[in-house]
Amino acid sequence: MRTHFCGLVTEKELDSEVTLCGWVNRRRDHGGVIFIDLRDHEGLAQIVFDPDRAEVFRVAEQVRNEFVLRVTGRVRRRPEGTTNPELRTGAIEVLGTELEVLNASRTPPFQLDDEDVGEETRLRYRYVDLRRPLMQERLRLRARVTRSLRRFLDDQGFLDMETPMLTRATPEGARDYLVPSRTHPGSFFALPQSPQLFKQMLMIGGMDRYYQITRCFRDEDLRADRQPEFTQLDIEMAFVDENEVMSLNERLIRAMFRDVLGVELPDPFPRMAYAEAMARFGSDKPDLRIPLEFTDLTDLMREVEFKVFSGPANDPEGRVAALRLPAGGALSRKEIDDYTHFVGRYGARGLAYIKVNRLAEGPAGLQSPILKFLPEPVTRAVLERTGAGDGDLIFFGADKATVVNESLGALRVRLGHDRGLVEAGWRPLWVVDFPMFEWDPREKRLFALHHPFTAPAVMDPEALRADPHKSLSRAYDMVLNGTEVGGGSIRIHRPEMQRAAFELLGIGQKEATEKFGFLLEALTQGAPPHGGIAFGLDRLVMLLADAASIRDVMAFPKTQSAACPLTEAPAPVSDAQLRELGLRIRPQPAAGG
Repeated sequence: MRTHFCGLVTEKELDSEVTLCGWVNRRRDHGGVIFIDLRDHEGLAQIVFDPDRAEVFRVAEQVRNEFVLRVTGRVRRRPEGTTNPELRTGAIEVLGTELEVLNASRTPPFQLDDEDVGEETRLRYRYVDLRRPLMQERLRLRARVTRSLRRFLDDQGFLDMETPMLTRATPEGARDYLVPSRTHPGSFFALPQSPQLFKQMLMIGGMDRYYQITRCFRDEDLRADRQPEFTQLDIEMAFVDENEVMSLNERLIRAMFRDVLGVELPDPFPRMAYAEAMARFGSDKPDLRIPLEFTDLTDLMREVEFKVFSGPANDPEGRVAALRLPAGGALSRKEIDDYTHFVGRYGARGLAYIKVNRLAEGPAGLQSPILKFLPEPVTRAVLERTGAGDGDLIFFGADKATVVNESLGALRVRLGHDRGLVEAGWRPLWVVDFPMFEWDPREKRLFALHHPFTAPAVMDPEALRADPHKSLSRAYDMVLNGTEVGGGSIRIHRPEMQRAAFELLGIGQKEATEKFGFLLEALTQGAPPHGGIAFGLDRLVMLLADAASIRDVMAFPKTQSAACPLTEAPAPVSDAQLRELGLRIRPQPAAGG
């Protein structure tokens, strides 16, 4: 139906006849001459209709925005002074000789250049939203990313293989999406949270190197980088250790950045232990572009009378830390109050601070409501340890270590962005040496920090049982500019170690056999050492596109409430369908009942 794409017609086609198809981006009537900017996925072409061709001109007069047209005409140079250097087609225009309206359009629900349209409206009319050049470019970027990833892995001998979408519900952290079975009344499939167990069994099956770009499903509370269904690049390798897995995947990500952005990432990526990341940044995914770090003050505060500091300092689970903000003394009281309110969202009960006006003047050169509670030697030690100078501001966090890390860690990122401290560029990082387990004080039991199939650093099940709280795992996360883009581990490949891990997680032998019997049986049939990683493809593309949310790089995402305004899903189903599945909807109790 066309000879050229709209955005690719240039001076090379001068004086030649072209046929273009696309949408009307804009229509203008200038003194009896009609101009139409015709748009397709490659860009815009300016079409001119003269009244000399009365029939064609009459059709052009009826055209409105977002009509779908087929235009034939002759390419000519634009008149002097009317060229548009911002467009690839800005030096030419097409004098229309034939015009066919392939489809009319109602008035669009919003203009494509309107930046103030609500997300609900954009998602309801997603097919219109996708016509925006920004969305076109983001989805093309996504396609370039997946093409680069596939090319690299294919060249490295990986097999692109599929795993089931209908599987068994297993406790992996989030809630499962369940699918009732018509042929097995009362039983349910689950949509996979990840292909974890299947890719392990592919290694047991001798596949050696596997990958797939696959959909995963988790019924969890949503945020900017979460969706109920998302896309994952899944990778698994046999007969490897963590260094081999990390090295190959560094090369994968470096190659992808080179292919897609023309950017060279560091070689090798730096590595940091989990404990160091938490001590310095309060986060296991630190943004290294922000040159702010914690200073631990717990030991300094144990003997002070100020209970706000000494209490956490003497609590085995507590912490006192400082965050120095260079030139932060310029912050107003209102700004400090705003930051105090901000850390309160993360459980902090306040935000103590010291302004360093003139360091050489000693206490007289400091400004803070807490100075009267701190002995001068302690204050002097705080200033020395933090490296504070004139004009700096020191924020303090004192609470349970988890609260301090989360609140001051969030403040560090907020200050970095608010104060213009974020350095340009890409800062990848491997975080390693994670704890094997984390303790939940409310449920009073251990949870797997990654998942129950992660191998511990110790090789002996009895050594794991002897001190699970201090056991490290063979896990690794890839972090990029403060976002975790990939995570993986060496897997448990011996059944006795897997049973020990289940046992420490409170999964008894009966439950383990019931829920994971197929895996435990597979591990007895000659399972090789193996490991892998999964990358969040949506998150990767979000970072590369500089988008605010993964919804901005997905063709048809859900809203924050896990709904689809376009299809109005989820939706009720008929009683007949429910009866066929052996299901009945229980009436919800009335409000207040």
